[in-house]
Amino acid sequence: MAENENKNKNEKKPTTLVLSGKGKTGRRVAERLTARGLPVRSASRSTQPPFDWEDRATWAPALDGVDSVYMVYYPDLAVPGAADTVGSFAELAVRSGTRRLVLLSGRGEPGAQQGEQAVQDSGADWTIVRSSWFNQNFSEGYMLDSVLGGEIALPAGDVAEPFVDADDIADVVVAALTEEGHVGEVYEVTGPRLLTFADAATEIAKAAGREVRYVPITMDQFASAAAADGVPDDVLWLLEFLFTEVLDGRNAHLTDGVQRALGREPRDFADFARDAAADGVWSG
Repeated sequence: MAENENKNKNEKKPTTLVLSGKGKTGRRVAERLTARGLPVRSASRSTQPPFDWEDRATWAPALDGVDSVYMVYYPDLAVPGAADTVGSFAELAVRSGTRRLVLLSGRGEPGAQQGEQAVQDSGADWTIVRSSWFNQNFSEGYMLDSVLGGEIALPAGDVAEPFVDADDIADVVVAALTEEGHVGEVYEVTGPRLLTFADAATEIAKAAGREVRYVPITMDQFASAAAADGVPDDVLWLLEFLFTEVLDGRNAHLTDGVQRALGREPRDFADFARDAAADGVWSG
């Protein structure tokens, strides 16, 4: 009996490499794994060892001793060449003995689906988490300043989007990394209802107790303003792609990825807005 107890104590817990470990979902995944007492290696250009998608020499040291990986490609899987890069990384991971890979992908992005296929072809035990737009883009991302300024000016028209909460994404990812039954699954995750950006602004204004309105603008107006703010050309290209190609109504429907992965309903945008407001993120 004592021998079995000592064996259990000495069992090595699997280590997970979390890419973009300071990002919206990576940070949440790392926190959840750590809370479970599981070893985590959060990796970015500034960590030791560093990880850089553009420097393949950093890949093997980051993978050393790792059992599973949460793969987040920066800036987005839609970027030309991303599929070849993530495919090469996945193949190296498998050769290094890292078999379980969970990839964050995007809905309605042909380039992202090529990246998904590259991971699927690598020989890994893979899970794909294909996500809609994050709720947290309004509280932690590039739209926070617009919310604080009271005006969300975007070239989004009146297209509806099933915004999903980053906490739900993190819960799905952690389940896929730590539980059986998720290998080979594509979880397309959305929130529980469709909202336009005007609807989202209304929800935020109600929760924050301040005026926040959505102002539709043209893509040219958006691009000019972004360039004036110093947005890099590669990021500007991505934003133009997301607003002109992906946000065209193709994703204006709900999916059951959260329900299938977790056995519960996804978090509603109103609940996200209430909690973000309570945290003071929109108080300026």
